[in-house]
Amino acid sequence: MSKYKILVVDDEVKILNLIKNYLENEGFEVITADNGKKAMEFLSAEKPDLVVLDIMMPEISGYDICRKICASSETPVIMLTAKSEEVDKILGLELGADDYITKPFSLRELAARIRVVLRRLKKQGSQQDAGQDKEDILEYLGLKLDLRKKTAYLDGRPLSLTPTEFKILAMLMANPGVVFSRLQILEEVLGEYYEGYERSLDTHMSNLRKKLEDDPANPRYIKTVYGMGYKIGGRP
Repeated sequence: MSKYKILVVDDEVKILNLIKNYLENEGFEVITADNGKKAMEFLSAEKPDLVVLDIMMPEISGYDICRKICASSETPVIMLTAKSEEVDKILGLELGADDYITKPFSLRELAARIRVVLRRLKKQGSQQDAGQDKEDILEYLGLKLDLRKKTAYLDGRPLSLTPTEFKILAMLMANPGVVFSRLQILEEVLGEYYEGYERSLDTHMSNLRKKLEDDPANPRYIKTVYGMGYKIGGRP
């Protein structure tokens, strides 16, 4: 079985070396970049399975690199940040990052989160391979998802969704009227549950409602079933 290839991007060489050594000992193949230009070159040439990306870098920020990665590929991104403000984490998720981890962090936790994302991708790939009878188009009240092309439209207008937002919406739309608990969504879409992921889910749901709803406080699409979870469609 081939090793998963991880691209780690950070302008601090000491941190790069620590992460590289630890992940290699954990069985990963690791390539490193200490600036955004190298990161984009390696992304194209090396085709990593996942990118670990620091936010605070000179010349080109991690946000800009994340935006470029998510616009040009489906490679998952885990953001590293020394900032603790919620707005920085939210921005990373809005740009398409799959997860974030705040410095200082344990290398063990980073490796665990990498495995979570990779397991989720493997599971989704297996489901796609086995799901030829699955509908490629999902529609509800003017909302349309093309599962094959990964495109979304609302009342005929293109809808810009992050990969995680798309997966959450597809899960709900494929099962209209079914209430999914927070834990079910976390395990199905984000990989598995552990501390910190509930806040990520809250952010994704809030962002989705802002994009879908005229009045996010009174949602027409994604409805909260208090004490149970979320659903789309079906009776109120």
